Amino acid sequence: MAEAPSGLAGVGPQPCLVVDQLGFAWPSGQTALNHCSFSIPRPGLWMLVGGNGSGKSTLLRLIAGLLEPARGRLLRPLKPALVFQNPDHQLLLPSCGSDVELSLPAGLSRSQRLSSVEQVLAQVGLADFRQRPIHSLSGGQKQRLAIAGALASRAQLLLLDEPTALLDENSQREVLSLIRDLCRRAEAPISALWITHRLEELDWCDGAALMERGSIGPWQNGGDLRRRLSPLAGGKG
Repeated sequence: MAEAPSGLAGVGPQPCLVVDQLGFAWPSGQTALNHCSFSIPRPGLWMLVGGNGSGKSTLLRLIAGLLEPARGRLLRPLKPALVFQNPDHQLLLPSCGSDVELSLPAGLSRSQRLSSVEQVLAQVGLADFRQRPIHSLSGGQKQRLAIAGALASRAQLLLLDEPTALLDENSQREVLSLIRDLCRRAEAPISALWITHRLEELDWCDGAALMERGSIGPWQNGGDLRRRLSPLAGGKG
């Protein structure tokens, strides 16, 4: 099982996620995951990089509970929430506030729901956007709204499936900075498992690993992994 990167202190006894010998194959017989094992040792921004067909997106869907593994086990002490590459695939209602409210837990009063919506929108840099129509948002704002919905659901483990792939450079940095800040905040830091094809994003993470043929290598420093892969990938993850 992958260990925490060297030089990263503060690893606690309770991992945020454990994936142990996970296996999964599609009905066609194509193997997507093969004895996949790793753990997320503590809150932080953890990135997986790999080529098309390496199993990254399938892994996130298994962790999120959208697929069932054929073998192995998943230990998920934290509630997961999946954030898709294209936010239009998960933003369902016409306004920012109504869409975030859809993700809130049941049992809250109306005033509690409004307060929670405003609080979550402020966390992602969308304060005063509660009544803003979603169709008026930029791509980066839509992605931050999707992240707000995940936070509103009380998720503590965000699963981000190439969340900046459709964004321009400025919006890419905004989303990276947001997730890193959420992972490092003093009170209730979250954990994030982020898959990417952009090697430059590895400079932002607390640990990175290479995924190949359905298996994951050891955690290592993101910058070190980027330098290793850059000559091989020609600038592509």
